[in-house]
Amino acid sequence: MASIKELKEKVARSCQILAMEGQFDGILGHVSVRIDENKMLIRCRGPKEKGLLYTTPDDIKIVDFDGNGEFLEEHKPPNELPVHGEIYKVRKNVNCVVHSHPPEAVICSISNIPLKPIIGAFNIPAARMAREGIPLFEHSYLITKPEQAQEMIKVMGERDVVLLRGHGITVTGMSVEEATVQALTLNQLAKTTLEAVKSGFEPVEIPPEDFKDLPDLGTQFNAQLNWNYLEHKLFKLLA
Repeated sequence: MASIKELKEKVARSCQILAMEGQFDGILGHVSVRIDENKMLIRCRGPKEKGLLYTTPDDIKIVDFDGNGEFLEEHKPPNELPVHGEIYKVRKNVNCVVHSHPPEAVICSISNIPLKPIIGAFNIPAARMAREGIPLFEHSYLITKPEQAQEMIKVMGERDVVLLRGHGITVTGMSVEEATVQALTLNQLAKTTLEAVKSGFEPVEIPPEDFKDLPDLGTQFNAQLNWNYLEHKLFKLLA
């Protein structure tokens, strides 16, 4: 089992990777990881905030699911902490939550552009995600109250992802690596869909029978190998 130090480093790395890939604009967005049955590590803001791309383990603090915790006076938890805490309370299989604001996903949400399985082997996880259906939360407000987060969770159901109209996305995973890569997968689907719609033609869904040859490649391939690549890309960027 990973130590608190290792988990802080991993959450910080997730924030950096998602910022590098355009999911966070400056200081907005957050990642958390469950550490026990009522506590999590979550990205907080300090007085010397430099943005998500420059997140350090010192920005990651321990809090309970209602936001009480180890805050130093200079750090502040995200206003939308209920997005994380309420999910952990009801989804016991979830160990990581990402809330981000990728522009392409936001554009699709406000334009009523559905994210359908229009790509296949190009991105198998995206194809399978679209086939399962991507729910849309119709409200665009900040989710700062537990009851607002609970409404989002009702829309989300047992899915790992949900679009928030005019706001962003919420993504869950069994690990930091999985949730991070799934957030990127969702926006890749949104990006491809948006480009197809901009071409002037209606995107064509792939034939259902094709899915028998589009297997689930597993977390090791989908999450861990992609995470390793993204870490290396980040190290080169910040070197």
